[in-house]
Amino acid sequence: MRKNYVLDANVLLHDPHAIFKFEDNDLIIPIYAIEEIDKFKREGSERGRNARTIARLLDELRRTAGTLSQSVPLERGGTLRISIPEKRPNLLVGFDSSSQDGAILQCAIEVRDRDKAKPTVFVTMDTNLRIRADALGVMSETYENQRVPDPEIEHPVVEVEVPGADIDLFFQQGFVTAPARAALHPNAGVLLRDAQSATHTALGRYDVQRGMVVALRVSREGVMGVRPRNKEQAYALDLLLDDAIRLVTLIGKAGTGKTLLALAAGLKRTVEDGAYSRMLVSRPIMPLGRDLGFLPGDVDEKLNPWMQPIFDNLEFLFSSGARAGKDSRGFVGLLESGTVQVEPLTYIRGRSLPHQYLIVDEAQNLTPHEVKTIITRAGEGTKIILTGDPHQIDNPYVDQASNGLSVVADRFKQERIAGHVILAKGERSELAELAANLL
Repeated sequence: MRKNYVLDANVLLHDPHAIFKFEDNDLIIPIYAIEEIDKFKREGSERGRNARTIARLLDELRRTAGTLSQSVPLERGGTLRISIPEKRPNLLVGFDSSSQDGAILQCAIEVRDRDKAKPTVFVTMDTNLRIRADALGVMSETYENQRVPDPEIEHPVVEVEVPGADIDLFFQQGFVTAPARAALHPNAGVLLRDAQSATHTALGRYDVQRGMVVALRVSREGVMGVRPRNKEQAYALDLLLDDAIRLVTLIGKAGTGKTLLALAAGLKRTVEDGAYSRMLVSRPIMPLGRDLGFLPGDVDEKLNPWMQPIFDNLEFLFSSGARAGKDSRGFVGLLESGTVQVEPLTYIRGRSLPHQYLIVDEAQNLTPHEVKTIITRAGEGTKIILTGDPHQIDNPYVDQASNGLSVVADRFKQERIAGHVILAKGERSELAELAANLL
């Protein structure tokens, strides 16, 4: 059934091409949403770029399809028009009649009342505005086009029951044919369990090209003195050390070892093995795309507070375990030589990064477009690691289902050059694990 969709400004700022994704329905953009978008057009951030993009798209429609005050046709059979409500909202006691949100809601109400033959849906990514719309009797939805399922549900470790003889064969030759009944994503972690003995198990990874479950490559000594403490960490290290896997996403709560494992594997492949020319480590600085602010000092001094968690992990790797005493300068020498580089994502647009081990920490704070910008910087021979926790998002413009980390994990789940691991158990300390679970 054909519907009227009234779009809020935040939908267009999130995805300026949203106007082409509502199939054969009728789109209405309130004039007040255009005014709100205009406020951001001079920003250097992604939000500013999106504001300029939607302005250009609407201007192109205006020039080629007709005046936007009337419904103009869209490619997929729908229409679009810009609407001005007949009056500013004056609906309920306590309702701010001067707000842009109220004016946009008034437009949705008038469209609903004027065209009762079709359902009218107000589309906004603002949770509070959806609640207000519902209180005023307006059907409201969030923008679903870029939203994805919960990655913790989509990428679990797959447990498969097999005959005990298959597990014995797996230990002997390092691989076994994947059970036909198992629904496995490429590079999925697999726990083979003996159907007759629950304690007889083996850990492997699904090789989609061979149709085999292959043994993990992690040695007993671990990597850079870091040994996996659970099966998910073993899967993660295996993916991180495999150069055939060009994109790895590590998702988990605080203390599960995401960043430490990525740094340990990156140091081994870059410093010890020489497989990459440099390890580049970065994390988003909120808000992404702006300067680092009015902190004193040069760029490195301004960057230090934001990157301190990275430095803490590097210091741990070089001051404990197998690395202690091997390099008197520790990671400082690697930073000085440029073998390890820590920098913000602010200036990555336009760069090309060949033969590098790129780690992006706290990637849940990135939008899908920002993650696309990062991944498309990858040159020949580059491996990209995205780590983060979709349940801890500081960016007000994304959520658990629309952030860049979750979107990448979903979009790449069927690709043979990508791997995804959900780290569930905290290993930082007993206290940290209790805090993550109880607070």
